Amino acid sequence: MSRETRLRIGADVGGTFTDVVILDDAGHVWTDKVLSTPPEFEQAVLQSVARLLARLEADGQAVTEVAHGTTVATNAVLEHRGALTALITTRGFRDVLELRRIRAPQMYDLFWEKPRPLVERYLRFELTERLSATGEVVTPLNRDDLAQICARLQQAGVESVAVCLIHAYANPEHEQIVGNTLAECLPGVQVSLSHQVLRERKEYERTATTVVNAYVRPVMQHYVGALREGLNEQGVDAPLLIMQSAGGLTPAEDAAVRPVYVLESGPAAGVLAALALVQRQGLSNAITLDVGGTTAKASIIEDGQIAYSPEYEVGASLSAGNRLVGGGGELIRAPSIDIAEVGAGGGSIAWLDPAGGLRVGPQSAGARPGPVCYGRGGQAPTVTDANVVLGYIRPGRLADGSVSVDLDAARRAVHDQVAHPLGLDLLHAADGIHRIANARTMRALRAVSTERGRDPRDFTLVAFGGAGPIHAASLARELGVRRVVIPPLPGLFSALGLLFSGVEHHDVRSCRLSGDALTEAALAALRADMEHGMLAQFAAEGFPADQVKLSAYADVRFLGQASEIRLPLEDGRPRTDDRGRTTEDGGGRTKDELPTTDYRLLTTLHGAFLAEHERLYGHRSDPDNPIEVVAVRLIGRAGAPDAQTLFRPVHRPPSAVRRSSGLLRSALGSGGHACPDPRRPHSRD
Repeated sequence: MSRETRLRIGADVGGTFTDVVILDDAGHVWTDKVLSTPPEFEQAVLQSVARLLARLEADGQAVTEVAHGTTVATNAVLEHRGALTALITTRGFRDVLELRRIRAPQMYDLFWEKPRPLVERYLRFELTERLSATGEVVTPLNRDDLAQICARLQQAGVESVAVCLIHAYANPEHEQIVGNTLAECLPGVQVSLSHQVLRERKEYERTATTVVNAYVRPVMQHYVGALREGLNEQGVDAPLLIMQSAGGLTPAEDAAVRPVYVLESGPAAGVLAALALVQRQGLSNAITLDVGGTTAKASIIEDGQIAYSPEYEVGASLSAGNRLVGGGGELIRAPSIDIAEVGAGGGSIAWLDPAGGLRVGPQSAGARPGPVCYGRGGQAPTVTDANVVLGYIRPGRLADGSVSVDLDAARRAVHDQVAHPLGLDLLHAADGIHRIANARTMRALRAVSTERGRDPRDFTLVAFGGAGPIHAASLARELGVRRVVIPPLPGLFSALGLLFSGVEHHDVRSCRLSGDALTEAALAALRADMEHGMLAQFAAEGFPADQVKLSAYADVRFLGQASEIRLPLEDGRPRTDDRGRTTEDGGGRTKDELPTTDYRLLTTLHGAFLAEHERLYGHRSDPDNPIEVVAVRLIGRAGAPDAQTLFRPVHRPPSAVRRSSGLLRSALGSGGHACPDPRRPHSRD
């Protein structure tokens, strides 16, 4: 490899396998798939990167970017192994975190119990202070209270603190005082302030999101630090970027401070790759199915656009961004690709309940010990073992030869623990495990399709992940989907998707603008404040303002409603009137006093809201009822790779290492199939 060649690395860490791809500037792709290494997940990434660079005879200086998707933060929430966390909130709001919202995942389950809060009650502290909804100080902050709280936090030995004061989104002054005080009295303890994590109204959502951020922040900082140190030791000093739940990359330093935004990083990367695939295939509607070792994930692409959700849950039996279903997990109010997730992966364990019924998941064998057929100490039969028995996975070596599939071991496990106790023959027992896994996966597929009013027959099913193609045909048949698309090397598809995104940042400001206060100047003032901070952040990361694309959105509702609709805000900047005067006042003008351009913007926003409200709810309500903007959002994007570079036609030169020449082009429908080196066969996980 020439010294001028530049390499980009995508590394996706899953519960069972870690996938790494390297893309050079000529369009060649090298891949590696190894077992994950919990709890030190970074070790699998570092080992794989070192092995690929050695085979390419390239040094670390050739790497220009490392894009990474990880489940470390998610696993910390799921397994309740985050940091010992405390919460400081306004007096009277100590139990907001435990009261939650009036939601239950099973409406008629009389025995359902709410999940235990991540912060126990003895670590939730009340502080005497109060702000109004518009940010005025109603009750000054009591510094004696704060000093007593600091002493109790020191005594408790907490590792992380979440601070969520009422109405801090409108005025962060009190939270800043608390943050500065904690930094002085608790050095080394991580502090998450709600106005820095989620500057948005709704106290439960803001509290829950800030608490999750604080809970996983030390875990994420340790992981990112270890990964960065390991890359530096290999001479790779390129930027380390982490995939966010919303699909954009963010510097590792930012992900370590706000890990709540990267909880769904791995699944998001797979959806990005699927979008590129269907666009190259000339398709506009698709349902994505990503079945890995631990979970099955589904999302929807409609009219060539990815669906997004303003909030979702982690840890429920069905994790999805759906307001109609919830209460079973930890609420995250953060932008994310709309993904439904269930515990039904290849490593999901098959077991018998006390009544003798066959169950599958959500417990997973993971990478250690893994399925029985891997011969790494696993004792419980899994979906992978059942698929081996059924002949859907061939015996032999997979994952770069680090794992060997043992057919006899899979048969023994399924027979002894499922078939014999149930009085079934071996194949019927294995088929039962496979079908139950499909039924669980179907919950995720329906959550993003039929439960959203979409007809699956109008969509193509894109199946990837190590186990996705195995289950795709039967799931498509049950859904009524007529076409299934499976990319080459589906087990590495999410890692490939990491290379399809640029750096992305999000910001939000809550407001209450209606009537005469709803003006373009008022919207512009909010947007300008966010723009200033976001452009400064991009500049610090090496992106000048002319390379940053900013998109603004407004959360709009009828005055008095409790829920809102997010709409694009085409322009929120101050404009000049016909006499050249700027219109920067914050409100107080009547409709007749609005400049023509100002009134046109608001008319467009109002019309778009009425149309979307009718589409969602079937009516436009009272046309005389005024609208209200309750939040302005800003998304900044920069550094997205050139699609022409990604899809550049290339020729396959001879190589002693596994290189898929033109893989991106063939995977995305330009014709042909990927041609990995026959000495390094790909296998499913």
